[in-house]
Amino acid sequence: MERTPVSSSNIASVGYDAGTSTLQVEFNNGTIYDYFDVPEHTYTDLIDASSVGSFFHANIRNTYSFQQV
Repeated sequence: MERTPVSSSNIASVGYDAGTSTLQVEFNNGTIYDYFDVPEHTYTDLIDASSVGSFFHANIRNTYSFQQV
C-alpha cells in the first residue's frame, strides 16, 4: 500500500485502500499497523487534520480493530 508522509511527532506516513477500507499507519519508530473497516472520510479527515497524532488518538486508535504488519 502506498503511504503519504505526514507531519507528526509520532506518525511518519499513512495510506488507505478503499477496496478493503484499510488504513495503514507507519509510526516514526518504524512499526506499521493496519486498521480495518475505516471509512474513507476518516482517512481524509486524518490527512487534513491540523494535528495528525491527536486526530489518530481521538478517532482511530481505540475505535478500529488492527494488526501489526
